[in-house]
Amino acid sequence: MALSHVATASRSQLLNPLTILLSSSLRRPISTDTTPITVETSVPFTGHKCEPPSRTVETNPQELLTFFKDMALMRRMEIAADSLYKAKLIRGFCHLYDGQEAVAVGMEAALTQKDCIITAYRDHCIFLGRGGTLLESFAELMGRQDGCSRGKGGSMHFYKKEGGFYGGHGIVGAQVPLGCGLAFAQKYSKDENVTFALYGDGAANQGQLFEALNMVALWDLPAILVCENNHYGMGTAEWRAAKSPAYYKRGDYVPGLKVDGMDALAVKRACKFAKEHALKNGPIILEMDTYRYHGHSMSDPGSTYRTRDEITGIRQERDPIERIRKLILAHDLATEKELKDIEKEARKDVDEAIAKAKESPMPDPSELFTNIYVKDCGLEGHRLMGKGSS
Repeated sequence: MALSHVATASRSQLLNPLTILLSSSLRRPISTDTTPITVETSVPFTGHKCEPPSRTVETNPQELLTFFKDMALMRRMEIAADSLYKAKLIRGFCHLYDGQEAVAVGMEAALTQKDCIITAYRDHCIFLGRGGTLLESFAELMGRQDGCSRGKGGSMHFYKKEGGFYGGHGIVGAQVPLGCGLAFAQKYSKDENVTFALYGDGAANQGQLFEALNMVALWDLPAILVCENNHYGMGTAEWRAAKSPAYYKRGDYVPGLKVDGMDALAVKRACKFAKEHALKNGPIILEMDTYRYHGHSMSDPGSTYRTRDEITGIRQERDPIERIRKLILAHDLATEKELKDIEKEARKDVDEAIAKAKESPMPDPSELFTNIYVKDCGLEGHRLMGKGSS
């Protein structure tokens, strides 16, 4: 499946941009070449109660190579998390994002960190995109002090308020009303920013989603509800769970847009469109047509309700990393070897972060009594009770 059709910029105009060393920082560019390249998204957008945006997307060598590096790092992180879970270094729930990386990087390319993102429990890559580090990620997964939530949240509860990331949430759909509350605060403050509230197709039937949507529509809040439709809930295909799986239309009176969520450039275009719409007109729903390679969680093999041929077919035809790789190679922005070197660097960065995370100590037992009350009010009473006082 072809990723894009080149519309402008000849190959002779594009210089090889791999001129500086790679770093482990996800947000640091690997090129400064911003020569414009215009492409078309893999498939058209489909709109509901709105005129869909053009398929034309402007990009450049710097962005394409950064997309590739970021997604390669995300993919390697999730594969490593799989191994750590099987080695029992990660306990509890763990939901992996490999296959869906285009949503994270494309969304980030359209936003600033003053915009807010809130999501469900498949949150590792969103956190990384918001400026989180590999060390913070792996330390949190392994319940260590250096984790982004000080080892107390685990896989489902990554958080980075200073990066505009208001967390992963374990209760299905519960983050959507919270995200709408963030959008209310943004409109109240008149700061011209938006909130992206992400949820899965399994959560799309939750009553609280429709209640929140009613409120944001009444008040014209700058809320963008993003359904990451990976086509399977907890072992259940979308068609078995939803009478109408056209999730971009589910808002009825709220406009919607269906997006190829395996195409990072299409996601960027759609998110820019949605942000402009939300600031001017109020809420909009984006349905990201994406796919998860792993099961729902690490306890789900992911092969009892779908065929291995289906998974293989998606990998071969729609994989978000391979699509960007093909575009980079088509424009002579890098060689196959240089792209392989980026992937090797990602593996090295992940391995180093895991080694450091393993050295991080477990949280002190006193942490059991913190973050319960506002400003730890009542903490001393809990400590006394912990000593066996009656």
